[in-house]
Amino acid sequence: MSKFVFVTGGVVSSIGKGIVAASLGRLLKSRGYSVSILKLDPYINVDPGTLSPFQHGEVFVTQDGAETDLDLGHYERFTDTSMSRLNSVTTGSIYQAVINKERRGEYHGSTVQVIPHITNEIKERIHRVAKNTNPDVVITEIGGTVGDIESLPFLEAIRQFRKDVRRQNVVYMHVTLIPWIPSAGEMKTKPTQHSVKELRSIGIQPDILVCRCDRPLSLGMKEKLSEFCNVPEECVITAQDAKSIYEVPLMMENEGLAEQTINLLQLEHRQPDLTQWETLVKRLYSPSHKIDIALVGKYVRLNDAYLSVVEALRHAAISIGSDLNLRWINSEDLESGNIENYLTGINGIVVPGGFGIRGVDGKIAAIQYAKQHKIPFLGLCLGMQCAVIEWARNTARLENANSAEFDPNTTNPVINLLPEQQDVIDLGGTMRLGLYPCRVNPDTLAFKLYQQQVIYERHRHRYEFNNAYRNLFLESGYAISGTSPDGRLVEMIELPSHPFFIASQFHPEFQSRPSSPHPLFHGFMEAASIQGKHDFPEAQALDWVPEKVAGTT
Repeated sequence: MSKFVFVTGGVVSSIGKGIVAASLGRLLKSRGYSVSILKLDPYINVDPGTLSPFQHGEVFVTQDGAETDLDLGHYERFTDTSMSRLNSVTTGSIYQAVINKERRGEYHGSTVQVIPHITNEIKERIHRVAKNTNPDVVITEIGGTVGDIESLPFLEAIRQFRKDVRRQNVVYMHVTLIPWIPSAGEMKTKPTQHSVKELRSIGIQPDILVCRCDRPLSLGMKEKLSEFCNVPEECVITAQDAKSIYEVPLMMENEGLAEQTINLLQLEHRQPDLTQWETLVKRLYSPSHKIDIALVGKYVRLNDAYLSVVEALRHAAISIGSDLNLRWINSEDLESGNIENYLTGINGIVVPGGFGIRGVDGKIAAIQYAKQHKIPFLGLCLGMQCAVIEWARNTARLENANSAEFDPNTTNPVINLLPEQQDVIDLGGTMRLGLYPCRVNPDTLAFKLYQQQVIYERHRHRYEFNNAYRNLFLESGYAISGTSPDGRLVEMIELPSHPFFIASQFHPEFQSRPSSPHPLFHGFMEAASIQGKHDFPEAQALDWVPEKVAGTT
């Protein structure tokens, strides 16, 4: 039978519950325990698929095509375990399921209420993860902050959970803030005391306190928190600010987070193996050189909008011993024509995904700049589509070439809808989503990077390369390095005459891991590293062969 850990947050939002949950998952897995991590989000959207990136950061896509919260990306990267749509639950999806059951008559005439119908549905979703994946431990993060009205049904459900599955099978973990007050010259525990009081008023007594702070907690401070919050002193865990999120599991291990969790769940104590993670952090903090990468996007005001892209770049940088210096560039700023002011001195350019016409011309200008100046370029999803539009306008000289998404009346829709998407009206969950196979063509840069004939990558898009322009594209010097197995859909393009110019219709960033960087990102960063040392005299192949290729089977 699975054991359960529930992670709540107090005092302020964005306190790091996701990183704490992911770190605990890493520590348990290092001891040989299987783990699955579930996110309960209190917003009423059915999923974050239609949310603005400025509101909620990136949408993380699972293998089975679920559009989920970005925390699932942390779960996958830290535990190296693929999540699914079962691991993401929102208030909207809960109420939608309950209302559908009511309409079908499954409640036999009962008055449908928050308790028991909503709370039972929440508990059933948690049990479903345990039943379908059969992990030793299910870690469940409850979004929002204790005291929020919208979180109350989730908190009530997890309160009931301990009664349902017995005390020794549940641990309540509360992540809270211990602020430093400069004028007083001391840390204050009162916000945490109030947060725990709020949690206890709901009927939940935390077993473990994880205290976010900018400096170590003194022994006296831990004793005070233990006394006032009714938590054993050894279960008061310091979560001091770290330079990198990848250091957090090691910090949590030193604080005894996993050991106390194992004690409370009455699991067997096992020796952890964190050698690989320790090596990762050591390499992260001892780079041999710096690489300047421009990330040209339309959502750069909120860095979390491109979280997986940034982490994938960082994974690749760690693997080659470099320090990633990311230059965030708003693609709209490049539309003024002063592109040199933004891209001079850059060693590589990444154009990530997105939706809508805003900033697209700036992305196209950045791609043209990368092409003309032989700067390594990596395009992702919309980045590939922009590369195709740039080719159509500047190489093929196709008048008014565009994507049908941006100009439905264009005479040259080099990017267009598939026939089966023509009549789709709803936005949520109606794209090509999740894991799809891709056949990699031999004698291409893509094949040199992947070393595989068939790969599997995650998608999130509706528009595709228009095959009416395929021959013209090939005749003009470009290559199609990846297609769907039947050859119908273009998945990757590249420019053989360029040192490193490759773009994918899929999102490779979702499958990159700290210990196994994605081949496209690794190859790109290696090319950018060479670019940083000297200009390419001509196109050259990369001889790196990945030890473990993300996205392949």
